[in-house]
Amino acid sequence: MVADAIVYLRRQIRRMPLWVLFQDTRSVFSKDELNLEIAQIAVPAALALMADPIASLIDTAFIGHLGPVELAAVGVAIAIFNQASKIAIFPLVSVTTSFVAEEDSATTSKLDDVELEEASLLNNEKNALILKPQNLNKMLTNVGQLQHERRHIASASSALLIGAVLGLVQAFLLIVSAKPLLNYMGIKADSPMLSPAYKYLTIRSLGAPAVLLSLAMQGVFRGIKDTRTPLYAIVVGDVTNIVIDPILIFVFRMRVTGAAIAHVFSQYLIAVILLWKLIEQVDLLPPNIKDLQLGRFLKNGFLLLMRVISATFCVTLAASLSARLGATQMAAFQICLQVWLAASLLTDGLAVAGQAILAGAFARQDYERAKATAGRVLQLGLALGIVLSFVVGVGLSYSSGIFTKDVNVLQVLSLGIPFVAVTQPINSFAFVFDGINYGASDFRYSAFSMILVALVSVVCLFLLSSYYGFVGIWVALSIFMSLRALAGVWRIGTASGPWSFLNEY
Repeated sequence: MVADAIVYLRRQIRRMPLWVLFQDTRSVFSKDELNLEIAQIAVPAALALMADPIASLIDTAFIGHLGPVELAAVGVAIAIFNQASKIAIFPLVSVTTSFVAEEDSATTSKLDDVELEEASLLNNEKNALILKPQNLNKMLTNVGQLQHERRHIASASSALLIGAVLGLVQAFLLIVSAKPLLNYMGIKADSPMLSPAYKYLTIRSLGAPAVLLSLAMQGVFRGIKDTRTPLYAIVVGDVTNIVIDPILIFVFRMRVTGAAIAHVFSQYLIAVILLWKLIEQVDLLPPNIKDLQLGRFLKNGFLLLMRVISATFCVTLAASLSARLGATQMAAFQICLQVWLAASLLTDGLAVAGQAILAGAFARQDYERAKATAGRVLQLGLALGIVLSFVVGVGLSYSSGIFTKDVNVLQVLSLGIPFVAVTQPINSFAFVFDGINYGASDFRYSAFSMILVALVSVVCLFLLSSYYGFVGIWVALSIFMSLRALAGVWRIGTASGPWSFLNEY
């Protein structure tokens, strides 16, 4: 009786929608087909995502040797630029990846159908020992049409058009409103941080068109499951940035201006390389304006825009509150934030892989594939987060001197290191859930759940920072990431939205 009860209980647990997170855990590190496909997409994507934060960390290390004022000033400027960029970039990249993956999956399905048809025709002709010229012509014509169709991905043209326009608008707005934005962030007219922050922000804003175009093209490459090409372009650009940085900063004594110029140059180099490679694979001139799908882009992009504004507002508010505490606290916060984001973005490679594979699975209504993919990337994300927690905690404790020699900054920095390390598994879970939601085209839930999370987190930031200062800010950011992860668990656990099919299992 007890054994029967245990078996029954296990069956009931496995019927719960949340079980998708724990199924097939023995295969999490195996070399099966799913893991190989995830790795082929995730590893280059993760390295590409890591490249820019690493370059920013190197920028931070170089600028840190100029002094805590310059380091804090650049930290505020980067926070503003990242806020503006993510508002435009994240919706564009995420929507592009899903749409291109759906189009690519649909085209692949057509190709499979035609291949089966032609194989059947060829087999019949072989049985008759005759391959008729008209049938051969039909086969060649079908193949040619498919190749032509595969070269036309309307989502790619839409993404580049929107990216170019948004990039120009962003550059203009940031340059015009640089001083008011810095004032809002806590850098007043009499602050020694104003001059270096203003120089860095206005010069780096000139690279906004290149940044948005590059990210739009990365979304296209992710959608066709090619993450190696963006990695190549980003590595070339960031290595160039790293080489030019110290030359302009120290040799030519351009200080923060030199850092900004090096970064802008590298972004345009990345954009040129990506465009060159993309033109080789995709026809970026669709046959008519309807193929641009601008309405579909704008509808779903607006939903993700609300999500990104909510998410980045919390991080930007945290930076603003740190700046109001003083240059020392802001400098320490900038170092912690860059390491926090750089480490966490490793998991974002898994999110990209999950999104690309899930978008194809949902387009084909292959729900078994969707279940297996969601469970696997979440398990891998949790494992990676645990590893990162240890690496970041130990590594940052012993290498913080790379970023600054200021004793006061190092003292404040030591208070943030435990939060940066401990939250890595939580961050990993949250980022992977983002990819899962986008792969399922669950943009509406992603947007409104993030708005609720942000509202709670903003209250926590104001309250905790006012009572506990620097430590309170990091406690609030930890709550913010925990609520993001919980929102993802809730969606699958309740089998709602695109995951309603889990009720049938």
